Amino acid sequence: MGRSRSRSRSSSRQRHRTKRKKNRSKSRSVSKDRSSNSKSRQSRSNRMRSRSKDRKRPTRRRSFSSSSSDSDDDLILRAKKREEEEKKAEIERLRLLRQKELEEKLIEEEVARRVEALVKQRVEEELEKRKDEIEAEVLRRVEEAKKIMEKQMLEELEKQRQAELEAQRLKEVGQMLSTIVGSGHLAG
Repeated sequence: MGRSRSRSRSSSRQRHRTKRKKNRSKSRSVSKDRSSNSKSRQSRSNRMRSRSKDRKRPTRRRSFSSSSSDSDDDLILRAKKREEEEKKAEIERLRLLRQKELEEKLIEEEVARRVEALVKQRVEEELEKRKDEIEAEVLRRVEEAKKIMEKQMLEELEKQRQAELEAQRLKEVGQMLSTIVGSGHLAG
C-alpha cells in the first residue's frame, strides 16, 4: 500500500518538474527589456527551486529505500546476523559471568581451607610452645583435686569413726545400765 502511494506521488511530481522546466526556459528566453519583471520572476523561480529541492530530497530517499526486494532481503539478512551476533554476545557474556562466579566460589573455598589450615597450625604451635606450661597446669589442678578429695575422704572417715565411737559408747552405756538394773533386781 505504501509503495503504490509513493509511486503515484512521484509520477505527479515528475509532471510538475517538466512544467517547471518549460517555465524556466521561457523565462530565460525573455528579452532584457523586462528586467524589472525578470527580477521578480527570478525570486519566484528561486523560491520554486528551493521548494523543488525540498521536494526532491524525499523522492530520492524513497527511490533508494524502495529500490528492490534484494535490498529488503539484505536488510532482513543483516537483521538476522545482528540478532545472531547479539545472541552469541549474550551467551558469551553469560558464560563469562558463570565462569567468574565459579572462580570466585573456588577462591572462597580455597581461602577458607587455607584459613582453617593456618588456624590448626597456630593452635598446634601454641600447644607445643606452652606444652610444659599446660602440663604443669594440669598437674597442679590434679594435685588440687587430690587434696580436696583426700580432705573430703578424711572428713568422711572421721564422721564414720565418730559415729562408730558414739555407737560403741551407747552400747557400753546400755550394757552398764543393764548390769546396774540387773544387779538391782538381784539385790531387791
